[in-house]
Amino acid sequence: MSFTDITLTCRDCGSEFVFTAGEQEFYAQKGFDNQPTRCQNCRRQRKSQRNEGGSGGYSSGGYSSGGGSYSSGGYSSGGGSYSSGGGFGGQRERVQHETTCSQCGKATTVPFVPRGDRPVYCNDCFSSQRGSSGRGSSRGGNGGGYNRY
Repeated sequence: MSFTDITLTCRDCGSEFVFTAGEQEFYAQKGFDNQPTRCQNCRRQRKSQRNEGGSGGYSSGGYSSGGGSYSSGGYSSGGGSYSSGGGFGGQRERVQHETTCSQCGKATTVPFVPRGDRPVYCNDCFSSQRGSSGRGSSRGGNGGGYNRY
């Protein structure tokens, strides 16, 4: 099939943009039936707004192959959750909180908000705590986790 450049109008900003023959061929190879409705600048802006939002759920729209973000509802210190921004393959930015080790007093960072009613250990003290009590933790039982059965 032969493709030729087509001039389209952006639905957001109203400017004209060219849907090139190469882009049309790419769309056909991927099985996309619809032509783009936004210019490249508006698509880029819309994608960055989706990735910044993290307001929850899956989002899709446009032809963007990196499309959507998934909000995990994970832990947070300020009321919002962290978001992967950029689909499922991306690395999440881990929020670190500074605290003091309850055993040795050394400054350390942890990936959760310390509550104050439970001890927090640096990596070294945590490893020694875990190693000294055998397989279980101070809570006893089956490795400190939840009993699933």
